[in-house]
Amino acid sequence: MSGAPTREVARRVFAAEFNDATFTFKESDDERAPLYALLPTGERANRVFVSGTLTETEDIGEDSEYWRGRVVDPTGTFFVYAGQYQPEAASTLRDAETPTYVAVVGKPRTFETDDGSVNVSLRPESITMVDEAVRDRWVVEAAERTLDRVEAFDEEGNEYAERARAEYGEDLSAYRQAVLDALEDFDAEADVPADA
Repeated sequence: MSGAPTREVARRVFAAEFNDATFTFKESDDERAPLYALLPTGERANRVFVSGTLTETEDIGEDSEYWRGRVVDPTGTFFVYAGQYQPEAASTLRDAETPTYVAVVGKPRTFETDDGSVNVSLRPESITMVDEAVRDRWVVEAAERTLDRVEAFDEEGNEYAERARAEYGEDLSAYRQAVLDALEDFDAEADVPADA
């Protein structure tokens, strides 16, 4: 077995939950230790996989290009930021025609504003243009993973759930509702007759 670090699993998470994941932590004092966002449903996330509609892009850099993208899923909005250290992602945002479906793998980042609130954003490792079928599959997978986390929340010894309970409280109804809303939105888009 090599000592090379392995990549963390990219968690499937809806915007409604991702934007509430304002608490970050490291599991060791090593300066290279990964930074995790604590999801309110009781899971740590060093990387996430999201999909939705890229609705707008903007170069907000002053001295050099720094792109912001707005990616909307059925539950809310992800803000994606890419600059010189994410050249492929920045290039994708620069060249993208909006609106278009995208899949993004990236790292959660938090930023405390002057008024003390915490904004959560995504630093992309990759942004890929996808079709509606890929986005739809992601909605179903994100719904399943969210419900898995909700169901595991009260399991004995779930240390991340215990931390989430301390940081955010234990009311997960908003995330259950986000799943229902996402799947309802998904069903409405599918436009299948009710008696089919």
